[in-house]
Formats: sequence, C-alpha cells, structure tokens
Amino acid sequence: MGNFLVRILLGIIIVGMTAWGAGAIYYSPLPSESLRTVLAALFALGTALAFLFLHNRGWTLVGFLILFAMLVAFFLNIPASNERDWQPEVAVTPWAERVGDLITIHGVRNLDYRTETDFTPHWETRTYDLNKLDSVDLVAVYWAGKAIAHIMLSFGFGGKDYLAISIETRKERGESYSTIAGFFRQYELIYVVADERDVIRVRTTYRQPQEDVYVYRVRAPRENIRRGFLDYMKTINEMRERPRFYNTLITNCTTTIAAHTRVNPEAPPWSWKILLSGYLPEYVYQLGRLDTTRPFAELERLSWVNARAHAADHDPLFSQRIREGLPMPAEMP
Repeated sequence: MGNFLVRILLGIIIVGMTAWGAGAIYYSPLPSESLRTVLAALFALGTALAFLFLHNRGWTLVGFLILFAMLVAFFLNIPASNERDWQPEVAVTPWAERVGDLITIHGVRNLDYRTETDFTPHWETRTYDLNKLDSVDLVAVYWAGKAIAHIMLSFGFGGKDYLAISIETRKERGESYSTIAGFFRQYELIYVVADERDVIRVRTTYRQPQEDVYVYRVRAPRENIRRGFLDYMKTINEMRERPRFYNTLITNCTTTIAAHTRVNPEAPPWSWKILLSGYLPEYVYQLGRLDTTRPFAELERLSWVNARAHAADHDPLFSQRIREGLPMPAEMP
C-alpha cells in the first residue's frame, strides 16, 4: 500500500513538472509560435510515452530529470529588461535619490485621463520629507469577486501629500495579461509610483466596468512606516539597474508587499490570505492593524471610496476628500 501511494505521488509530481516544462517551452523567447507549440507538445507527449512504454522506469526518471533540469536552467537565464516598447502607462522606470531626510522620486505618474486608454501623460519629479511620513494606507481593488484583489500601499506625509505605489505587470504595447503566462516570465515587474488621482481614480471612474476601491487606514509605528517606505525606494532603484520578472504566484502585488514588511520586527506571519489577496484586508484586521472597534463587515462598508472619488474627481484635494469619514485605527503606543 505504501509503495502504491508513493508511486501515485511521484506520478502527480511528474505530471506537474511536465505541465510546467511544456508551459516554459511554449512561453519561451523562441520567435516562432508554431515551433514553440510543436516543441511543447513533443515534450509532453514524449514524457508520457517514455513512462508508459520504456521498461526501465529508473533510467526513464533520470533522463526526464536531466531534461527538466536543462529546461529550468534555460528558463532561469531568460533576461528581464527595462528596454522594451512598453504600453504608455508603464513607459517610465521610476527611481529615487536621497539627500538627508529628503527623498526625490523621478517618474511619479500622474496621468490625466479621458478614458482608461486615452490620457495625457504626466511624469513628475517630486520631493518628500521623511520627517513628515506619518501614515500608510492599504488600498484594495476588486473587479471579479471577493477572493482576488489588487493591493496597493499609499504613504501619507502630514495629511497633505499621499504617494501610492502599485506593484504591477509591465506589459508591452499590444500585450494583454494572462494568469497562466504570468508563471513563465512573460511580464516584467514594475513599481508604479503615482499620485492617487491617477491609480485610484482610473479604477473608480475610468475603467469600464468600474472597480470597487477600498482604502483602509493602517495602524503602524512611524518607524515601521519609514523602514517600509525606504525599502520600497531601495527596491525601485535596484530594479532600475536589474529588472525583475512578475510571477502570478510568488512575485505579485501582494506577495511583494508582504516581502517588504520583513524589514520590520514582528512582521506578520505568512497566511493563505496573502495568496488569495482579496482576503488580505480582513487578515490585516485580524492582526489588529486596522480599526477593530467595529466588525470587519462594517469597516469594509465604510472604507469603500468610489462615491467619494467620483465627487472629488479632478480636485487637487482628491486624497483628503476620499478619506473623509474613513475609520481611523487607534495609534500605536
């Protein structure tokens, strides 16, 4: 019975590895889609036939593992790049420089939208004083049910300036997003550093259908907020020199935010709610990092900002207006 279960488990692993290998071939940089399709099919079919008809399963497994290792090595050597024909909204690679407590960020996005795809581009250079950095908000965006959300952080400076950072796929002109392709180094990663009137308003107002945006005020010590913000800046500069790939599962908007929290002591423990990102606000609530004086369902209802964003629209005080009435958590001791 034990050997049977081991064989079943090994078979499942081999099937998974075969599926990944076929995907890696299909989404590889080989220029011909027809060639990639044929090679991926041959890899999958050849693996199946080898394990079904070759008598020495041990040597068959060894050969498969060698071929799979070669595929992995090829895959890991596919280079990321900042030099492609990018879609206009991700055309600029942001970077930051620090002088004392002043952080100057180049490439802050502030697009003036007419529709989601029709806009006047504005890329700005802005300077922020770390001494005024006193808040961070979690922004959750929903478009297809409760389980999956796009998560952003927005850093506040004295209640006057807010800087949102959205970790996204950096798509080339004419390229669309595919969850499956996201496993196979098809998209570079980009940190969109932006005015909230851009990254929030495009989702509440200009996308069709409009998305539901929730802004949660986070309870965190100022020194933790500062360390997290500086870790973002460090990564942004590193990615300017060494671009990285997005990965649907392990390097996405939520897992990357979770990685940034590791710079702080007592960082939140890992949870499945980080992978099912739509549940992340509730997870942060359970950790006591949001307003817990009311049930989460009520906090969620109060944190929905679409109506406020519609009313604020082009107002220079957009960030302040969407926060009117948002529940504030108790201050950290």
